[in-house]
Parts: sequence; structure tokens; C-alpha cells
Amino acid sequence: MSDKTLTKADIVDIIYDKTEKNRNEVKKLVESLLRLSKQAIKKDHFLLVSGLGKFEAYDKKARKGRNPQTDATITLPPRKVVVFRLSRKFRAELNGN
Repeated sequence: MSDKTLTKADIVDIIYDKTEKNRNEVKKLVESLLRLSKQAIKKDHFLLVSGLGKFEAYDKKARKGRNPQTDATITLPPRKVVVFRLSRKFRAELNGN
């Protein structure tokens, strides 16, 4: 198994190699898909990809933290975070079930 991270450019190259579209068309399609995905998460707070999993955004409240350099107590502001939960089907595939 390779330790190389799959990048957006890699995805474009793989799709380009498997289709008859030109590289620029493939790049635009991949970027459109990613843009739609981000919009769905921002608007609906989740994105479900059947057979893969669900991206879900939620709000984290403000909380106390510590500056490790000065050991001073600070308040971390509220923020949004995104988590990814694998589908049962994909989890089973990963675990060889």
C-alpha cells in the first residue's frame, strides 16, 4: 500500500486517463463536484455519499484552553467543525467483512 496522499490533481489525472474528455473539462467537473459538496455542508450541515459515508458540520461552543508556551488560560471562540462518519458498508469493506 502506498503512503502517497491522493490529491485533487491525482483525481483529475485518474479520471482523465479513464475518459475521453480533455484535462481542462475533467478539472472543471472535479472542482464543480467539490464546490457542490462544500455548499451542501455549509447550507444543510451534512453531505451524504451513499456507500462512502456522511460529512456532518456542527457548532462547538466556546471553551477554556491553555496557551502551551505561557501556560496562560485562554477562551477558545465558538467554531464550526466537520466530522466524517463511514457508512456501515464501507466500514465492512475496510475491515474485510
